[in-house]
Amino acid sequence: MIEVRNLHYRYPGNLQHTIKEINFQIQQGEIFGFLGPSGAGKSTLQKVLIGILKNYEGSVQVAGEEINKARSDYYEKIGVAFEFPNFYHRFTALENLEFFRSLYSVDTADPMALLSIVGLENYARTKVSDFSKGMKMRLNLCRALLNRPELIFLDEPTSGLDPANAKKVKSLLLEKKAQGGTILITTHNMNVAEEICDRVAFIVDGRISLIDSPRELKIQKGRKIVRVEYKDKGMVRSEDFPLPQIGMNETFLRFIREKDIETMHTQEKTLEQIFIEVTGRDLA
Repeated sequence: MIEVRNLHYRYPGNLQHTIKEINFQIQQGEIFGFLGPSGAGKSTLQKVLIGILKNYEGSVQVAGEEINKARSDYYEKIGVAFEFPNFYHRFTALENLEFFRSLYSVDTADPMALLSIVGLENYARTKVSDFSKGMKMRLNLCRALLNRPELIFLDEPTSGLDPANAKKVKSLLLEKKAQGGTILITTHNMNVAEEICDRVAFIVDGRISLIDSPRELKIQKGRKIVRVEYKDKGMVRSEDFPLPQIGMNETFLRFIREKDIETMHTQEKTLEQIFIEVTGRDLA
């Protein structure tokens, strides 16, 4: 679906490139996450892929077409939701969606059905000026899905959402993936990346440091240890055992038979810990 080769981008008037020698591919039906701190180049990269920034060096192909040559019909096929949504605040939620719906020539989704999916059906006739940030974020996702896009670009899709509504959004994105949609997410929220992304790319200072699946990264970078927590004389204690061939480890097997076991976990690193280890930067 997307192939990027030797991409560089420098904003007019800047001496330094914001994007530097980036290469990656994204397959159809994949949820791909660009992870990095503020100022890492995530949003610039997204704007290049959307077609907003055209004066880049290198090659950026979407569905086999170089993006700087894309025509207006490209925007009939993609959905975009930026982190800071813009709406007509004097319009209701439904009026906003009906207006944006009218701009497409392709078949569009029912706005009320979209509002219902994200839990905003009871606010369809409420002015957007009365919406919280979380409500605007959910409405923003509705707008991105109006034209039934094949390719969806999302910037911090769960920003400002409580856990229940964040779960709704993540479930919706997984449903779109199951239907064959391709989704690109830029975020510094590692929990979102771990839960829904097939692969992630770590971006710092305009460069990609690593690309892999969250699962593989956690296995590769994690400690091959099983930590067992148990109760002993009213106190919670723990013991570590090597993971390789643990089923043959007589000490481990005797331990779990004899002790009052409360929890047992392998010691994978979090995606955030791996990011810091690989890039030398935190996500602030």
